[in-house]
Amino acid sequence: MAASNPAQPDPDATRADRIGLAEIASRAGVSEATVSRVLNRKYGVSPRTRETVEQAMNELGVQRRSRGDHVAILTPNITNPLFAELCERIEERLARHGLRTLVCPVFPGTDQEMVYVESLLRIGVAGAIFLSSSNTIKSSDRTPYRLLQERGVPFVCMNGGFDDVSAPVFSTDDLLAAELAVDHVVTLGHTRIGMAAGPEGNTPADRRVEGFLRATARRGMPKKDVPFVRTSYSAEGGQRAAEQFLAQGVTALVASSDEMALGMMRAVKRQGLTTPTDVSVVGYDDSRLLEYVDPPLTTVRQPVQRLATEIARAVTALVDGREVEVGEMFFDPELVVRASTSTAPGTAVQMVMPAGAP
Repeated sequence: MAASNPAQPDPDATRADRIGLAEIASRAGVSEATVSRVLNRKYGVSPRTRETVEQAMNELGVQRRSRGDHVAILTPNITNPLFAELCERIEERLARHGLRTLVCPVFPGTDQEMVYVESLLRIGVAGAIFLSSSNTIKSSDRTPYRLLQERGVPFVCMNGGFDDVSAPVFSTDDLLAAELAVDHVVTLGHTRIGMAAGPEGNTPADRRVEGFLRATARRGMPKKDVPFVRTSYSAEGGQRAAEQFLAQGVTALVASSDEMALGMMRAVKRQGLTTPTDVSVVGYDDSRLLEYVDPPLTTVRQPVQRLATEIARAVTALVDGREVEVGEMFFDPELVVRASTSTAPGTAVQMVMPAGAP
């Protein structure tokens, strides 16, 4: 497919064409191959060597063909371990190619993105990453990405794209995530399952609801036995949803975030019940801290490392004006079973041991 909006060549960069690699290499005291790797943002050059080459380029008046070396990450709630880890991993990978990140915490659907984008364009930015921000909200203002397009600044998205623009999008397969959660609790004998989903009009939330309803329908569960509640991605939202589910006799709770799941566990405890003896709880995202809650939380893990790698690879290519395939690429999540899920109350589930097990 055609490339996404790559950065346009800087008309003032003709100096780079007139000066050969040999002159830059001589000034920096490195090989021409090393200069080429720095110019093309190739991996394998140490930060100190890269800095030396870039200093030599500045002294010789050589300018890159991209607009600066900063990439903006527009993301919600960096106190959330998932987004914090994604930002850290993306930053690490972009730094290998001489790109620096600016993390811009925004509340999706507000004018914060516009303020950030206008400021970034004034100071100069090479690219942008919409990390589950306005690209996930169907009714959000599209002006920020249009401004980037007009200035020739490339961008990529995570967990949803913009309907009216072709850009690389990298997403966790939320339909599969719901399937994994449902399959796990059904295997444990649960037939009354409730799901706490994010707000309506949020692409990941909508997909998780769709996947939840598909998965339960395939197992012949009546819709009345698998309720879902639209609420905020917060502990309070999860607690509110759990209170409604428990009143309906639900024995397994599926959350759209780990924070929601922790709120659900709090609701279970406050009603004099226990997790997982009375009610099983499954989260979504996964954080290393979840092993230390009581009980440790079963969750569906988003593939953070793979997402960060592909996002960084696409941004680096676009910043250098190279083609990147547009459209949405989906990554498989993984079920991580811990102690917050167990057999349904009053149900005897036969455990099938693998061949050769003692």
